[in-house]
Amino acid sequence: MTVRPLSKSLTLGVCPNGRGFGWIAFEAPFAAYDWGLVFVRGDKNRRSMRAFENLLDRLQPETLVLEATNPKVQRTVRMESLHQAMAAAAQARNIEVAVYPRDDVLRCYATVGARTRQEVAEAVARQIDVLAHKLPRTRGDWRSQDRRMALFSAAALVQTHYQLGANTLFEGLMDAS
Repeated sequence: MTVRPLSKSLTLGVCPNGRGFGWIAFEAPFAAYDWGLVFVRGDKNRRSMRAFENLLDRLQPETLVLEATNPKVQRTVRMESLHQAMAAAAQARNIEVAVYPRDDVLRCYATVGARTRQEVAEAVARQIDVLAHKLPRTRGDWRSQDRRMALFSAAALVQTHYQLGANTLFEGLMDAS
């Protein structure tokens, strides 16, 4: 395995879910640097935060991209708390935190005809070839969401960040509690 020198301008996308979180770091649009899925048990927030802080220390990203919470969708208190803790940990390390609502992601991917989470994941797999083999199959109504979807959601967030080119600093989440 070759070790590449750490880029000084990584953009890290993170998508927390009920089992941990998916993450992907980009050096530039369509240039994935590293990615992964974190699965935790037990005290999920504490263990997720430990893994997240290790990730921040290892990658030292310039920007963290998260999905904005939707006030119309009820998320668990645990998930809201994890989201806030991730933003606070990044800000404490002087990492810019950008947040995009799901509507912005869907708007960016509407140009390629993607309207659902699965269609967005398929579009991401076409854009970022190294992720194509991780694409979850289409979910039936009787199945829960595949854990790998968090990786594709994180990638879609970063692609939205690059496409919109805006510095949507994360303020709302910190005030939401």
